[in-house]
Amino acid sequence: MDAPSRDRTLIGTSGLDLEAVKRPTREEAMEAVRTLIAWAGDDPRREGVIDTPKRVVDAYAEWFEGYQLDPAKELSRTFEDVQGYDDIVMLRDIEVESHCEHHMAPFLGKAYVAYMPTNRVVGISKLAKVVEIFSRRLQTQETMTQQIADAITDSLRPAGVAILIDAAHQCMTTRGVHHRHVSTITTQFTGVFKTDATLRQRFLDFVNKR
Repeated sequence: MDAPSRDRTLIGTSGLDLEAVKRPTREEAMEAVRTLIAWAGDDPRREGVIDTPKRVVDAYAEWFEGYQLDPAKELSRTFEDVQGYDDIVMLRDIEVESHCEHHMAPFLGKAYVAYMPTNRVVGISKLAKVVEIFSRRLQTQETMTQQIADAITDSLRPAGVAILIDAAHQCMTTRGVHHRHVSTITTQFTGVFKTDATLRQRFLDFVNKR
């Protein structure tokens, strides 16, 4: 669990001892699902849900595989031969499939990631992979936005980073206030994207370009 602990430190929760949490066995996780099925009012022995614990645990392994992956490793292979390129590198419309830490409900949307390289660039697929790693963990959208920016900054040391995430949260659309068709936008700007309003506007124009 080293990678999650390191990432949490970045957002100011270094006092939380994540190493103290013992990961349950697969059977213990399945038993927890059976408990929830019974708590919901159903019978976990019923034919229609008897295999549900296995399916849920398998789904959780996929949805939360980001805890087992290291974003710094994905960004470790860089290229210095950029032939003098010194402008924005940006990926648009990266799929975001995550779960909020408050209700463990999905939030789905798009991420827009840009950085201004200094003397090195990274393979563009690696930027999408970093978004995927952080999205496959429990956190708020605000935290995820910050984590992505921090990871790119720490690994590439660019002149600046710009992140925008636009997502719809099912903890708001399917429960509670039940407001559909509402999305949440979070942004993070560092370096030249924070200090140069014209550059920041170029990024936002690229986000909105259709």
